[in-house]
Amino acid sequence: MHQFRARSTSSTRRRRAAVALLVAAGLAVSPAASGSPAALAAYPDPGYVTGSTEVHDPEVVKSHAGNYLLAHTGNGVSLKTSTDRTRWNNAGAAFPNGVPWAHPYTNGSDHVWAPDISYANGRYYMYYSASTFGSNRSGIFLATSTTGAQGSWTNQGLVIESRTSDDWNAIDPNLVIDQSGRWYLSFGSFWSGLKMIRVDSSTGERSGTEFHSIAGRGGGAIEAPTIHYRNGYYYLFVSFDRCCQGANSTYRVMVGRSTSVTGPYVDRAGTAMNSGGGTEILASHGSVHGPGHQAVLADNDADALFYHYYTDSGAPRLGINLLGYDSAGWPYVY
Repeated sequence: MHQFRARSTSSTRRRRAAVALLVAAGLAVSPAASGSPAALAAYPDPGYVTGSTEVHDPEVVKSHAGNYLLAHTGNGVSLKTSTDRTRWNNAGAAFPNGVPWAHPYTNGSDHVWAPDISYANGRYYMYYSASTFGSNRSGIFLATSTTGAQGSWTNQGLVIESRTSDDWNAIDPNLVIDQSGRWYLSFGSFWSGLKMIRVDSSTGERSGTEFHSIAGRGGGAIEAPTIHYRNGYYYLFVSFDRCCQGANSTYRVMVGRSTSVTGPYVDRAGTAMNSGGGTEILASHGSVHGPGHQAVLADNDADALFYHYYTDSGAPRLGINLLGYDSAGWPYVY
């Protein structure tokens, strides 16, 4: 069942009609490439959400009981919960007493970034990053919990770190479990692009020395990888351009796909994502500025796309839409 309500306005209905026409024409997944004003107007507004909706870098998991647990950037990792994907409630912090183990990477701050949360083996696994703006002296940490509740999380330590001598950045983690049950962690921001390592399926810690490059823009702005499997493909969703500048943010959501979790990933035009490729599926429009740092959840009604965006006033907000797939298997937002 569709768990959030779209705004019922004439502009929304026109956008939906435009999306339907674009899907039929095979254009809906790349409106920016078409350059047509009608295509650009086809991006939908976020679905209706209420309650505690100020978020940055959201990531979400659904429990076996059907409830939603959302983690996002904040002091000690901020948490929210929902029973219906519409109303969100503040649920405190994973680490209400701070994260002193991360202080060497944050200049003593408890403000940590871009958590990733999954449920497996009877517990929650949460990866999160510690860094400062503009630096690649960064670390990705792991925490686990059996309930996901505030204060229930146990620090499991550092998973991977980057130093200023490296040409990559250890932030924005995302766990993916491939169709053979192998665990991988993708991550990265700017520098030489997005990377991937193996992690142990029982401990969540790094396993072996594999190190894959999965996407890059030659040092340009790319970050926040999210990998989602559907119908024979691993889809790599990323954010291009600039985050964290309020209404001036230029974040946009791009996608490529591969039949192998480690790549190579290519966009709709066949351009390798390691060579700057990516098909745009969501960008700024109207009063929605800089949508990005996306997460994808396979839910009962459809694949749901979670992201943050900025209002005209510059406030960060939670965005949720659904994903459809056209006849060629490429995703579009509705």
